[in-house]
Amino acid sequence: MSLGSTPFTRLALYASAARFACPRRALVAAPSFPSTQRGNRAVSVRHNSSGSDGTQHIRVYTRTGDKGQSSLFNGERRSKEDVVFDALGNTDELNAHLGLAREHCVKLDGPLVERIEEIQSRLLDVGSAVATPLDSSSDKHIERAGFDAANVTRLEQWIDEMDGVLPPLRNFILPSGGVAASTLHVSRTVCRRAERSLVPLVRESRTPDAVLSYLNRLSDFLFVAARYVAMVEGKKEKVYKKERAKGQKDGPEKKATGEAAEKKP
Repeated sequence: MSLGSTPFTRLALYASAARFACPRRALVAAPSFPSTQRGNRAVSVRHNSSGSDGTQHIRVYTRTGDKGQSSLFNGERRSKEDVVFDALGNTDELNAHLGLAREHCVKLDGPLVERIEEIQSRLLDVGSAVATPLDSSSDKHIERAGFDAANVTRLEQWIDEMDGVLPPLRNFILPSGGVAASTLHVSRTVCRRAERSLVPLVRESRTPDAVLSYLNRLSDFLFVAARYVAMVEGKKEKVYKKERAKGQKDGPEKKATGEAAEKKP
């Protein structure tokens, strides 16, 4: 099987293989999964060599993507301009932003950091599902890269827990509330882009519905998490203020009322 040459595709392949509880050494040895992990990147072992101490030195580059093509989990070669790789890239970018957001939250009490790490792992599962098109993959590959809809329910439970301790939202708020909260807002916007890039894949039945539902719910989670972090840190969220009409005298500013800007069906 030909491996993808883009880092996130290889990460997705590793995540899919890891679901079978294969030890790292087995992944290196198994011919059907010629990939291993170095740091946080899944890399090819086709150009490996052994050092004097017997350990393998893995090269990060594969050269297989130099012509602008890469491989999906089923071995299919496609242009890197393909909508699948656009969705994978957006999901990878989201994961990177979440890594930064997690670092800004490490000093907070509670399960938020652990939950962000859980989400980052599930995003690799999202990548596995996206890299395994339903219309061109074998049943074996589809089963291996399946995405559990229970992950969506888990996000909803976490949202309800945080929302239950937050003050009611009566105004539109701006991305704010401190560095940690603002970083979560950035992650939310990237999540919305990743979600949009998945729409055509789900509409054409190439990606499971649960994947799109997960990213839709994840943007809600990140919005609520940003508000929660601001509250825990005692940071003030900035409220939207309507622009004054020309000629209007200075006076008490009226706050815009309504539901949260992130409220979605």
